[in-house]
Amino acid sequence: MKKARPPTKDVDVSQLEALLARIDGAVTQEDHALVAALVGTLLEVHRLLRAERATVARLRGLLGITSSEKTAKVLGDDPMHGRTHDGQRTGDASSASTATEPPIASPSTSDETAPPGDGATSAANGTSDTTPKRPGHGRIACGAYAAQCTPVPHECLRPGQTCPACEHGKLHQHAPAPVLRLFGQPSIIARLWSCERLRCGGCGGVFTAQPPVEARGPKCSESATGALIVHHYGMGVPFHRLAQVQKCFGVPLPASTQWEAVRDALPAVMPAYLALVALAANGDVLHNDDTHVKILALMGKRRAKLDEAGALERPDRTGLFTTSIVARTAVGPIALFASGRQHAGENLSDLLHLRAPDACLPLHMCDGLDRNRSDDHDVIECNCLAHARRHIVDQVGNHRELCAHVLGEIGTVFKNDETCRAQRMSDDERLAHHQRESAPIMDRLRRWMETLLEAKEVEPNSGLGQAFAYFLVRWTQITAFLRVPGAPLDNNPSERGVKRAIRYRRASLFYRSLSSAHVGDIYMALIYTTELHSGDPFRYITALLTHHKAVAERPADWLPWNYQSAVARETARGANAA
Repeated sequence: MKKARPPTKDVDVSQLEALLARIDGAVTQEDHALVAALVGTLLEVHRLLRAERATVARLRGLLGITSSEKTAKVLGDDPMHGRTHDGQRTGDASSASTATEPPIASPSTSDETAPPGDGATSAANGTSDTTPKRPGHGRIACGAYAAQCTPVPHECLRPGQTCPACEHGKLHQHAPAPVLRLFGQPSIIARLWSCERLRCGGCGGVFTAQPPVEARGPKCSESATGALIVHHYGMGVPFHRLAQVQKCFGVPLPASTQWEAVRDALPAVMPAYLALVALAANGDVLHNDDTHVKILALMGKRRAKLDEAGALERPDRTGLFTTSIVARTAVGPIALFASGRQHAGENLSDLLHLRAPDACLPLHMCDGLDRNRSDDHDVIECNCLAHARRHIVDQVGNHRELCAHVLGEIGTVFKNDETCRAQRMSDDERLAHHQRESAPIMDRLRRWMETLLEAKEVEPNSGLGQAFAYFLVRWTQITAFLRVPGAPLDNNPSERGVKRAIRYRRASLFYRSLSSAHVGDIYMALIYTTELHSGDPFRYITALLTHHKAVAERPADWLPWNYQSAVARETARGANAA
């Protein structure tokens, strides 16, 4: 049964002020202050709405709602924060979006126990020399810029000359002094070559100078096409918006021209993409998740026409998804995307069809949704501990102390995993560490949840009871990291990939057809995989387009982590041929 909407009434400020005056003295001061605060909140929301400034973020901030799932944000300064049932302080768990970063542990000492003196004062002011500084706060070094360097010799002095200051020593070469300047230009610049033409006055023949090598080829060069791909599929910049930017800079580049350039470049990158797919299919760990996508050809009137023509294989299915699959392989992570009518589990099945028959069973990490599982292949299923934790976070407002205990215990497990990463343990060493440090915590937590549910101290149908049930029903999958070497704790790698698809959807809104969605999936996979290997997507895609013949011959040499060696070989080969 649909829940009825609460009654509403239009009132003005004078009526609200009169209400506060009438109840003044009739209720306690605490109740009067509470009503006044509620009225003030209502008036502020009303003011924002009338001023057309009521963004969701502004309203959430006004009401004190935070999107962070970190325990420090969820529980604030609660003295019970991070304490177990026996009063011992535990660590903190990272949120679902940042679980690969070091968990935030509660401080082991308070301000009262800090030693007196300048050190304590400086730490309180944030100026202590021992206080770790936040990374990324300093200046960017000149070497970080991909800038063309022009050597500038000294205007009058040369190495080997006598020093003009002391007239005794000799001058030697020293490290140059860099001078960096930034200049503005459009994303795509234009170069024009004016080829001389000569016409015979007798026969009328016209003779045109041959353009230089860099002037030959399609209108959009390899670098221009690479920039378009990174802007659109990497950053989500719509073609029409980029066309407006180019027009403002005096270099018109219509949206249709941009689309034709990236579409026509697809065959050049396909061999490298297919090599990535083959490697991902044989990965040890497969993460997957999905989000909805808009494909106009499968929506609204267009979909109705396809349905009438019988062109839809399953007309009862209306969902459209973009699946993010991140495979952990021997050469590093590989990201893949698939957009269309299939959900995450079906796209995973398509990938597993390409797996070698003699390969061992892969670890499959996902959340608890059935649609993320593959029905056609055997896998070792793992469920995301961060997802289970999220259900506990949602109940902090209703059961603060109980949730604080669960979050503290899970936080210690995440902290143990961070220790394994920091010490670069092997999968077997990591398993032994978790079995020694994390298994007692998880076993104690399971018994504690079961006891509360059996004793009806937590109602099974309540929000917290359902959160506990989510844990207990999936306990075997959630705790796979205690039994299987290399089993992950969370599904964060795939969720980060999903955010790429969400960013594209929010900025560019939709794909026009399934074929355009397929183009986007391929380019997103190349871009995100390159970033996972700390590479430059623009240079990588430009290299694939520039050396497309060599890529087709040996695609395994043109992957995001080894293509630079292939570029060096091709450059040397071209120099020798010249």
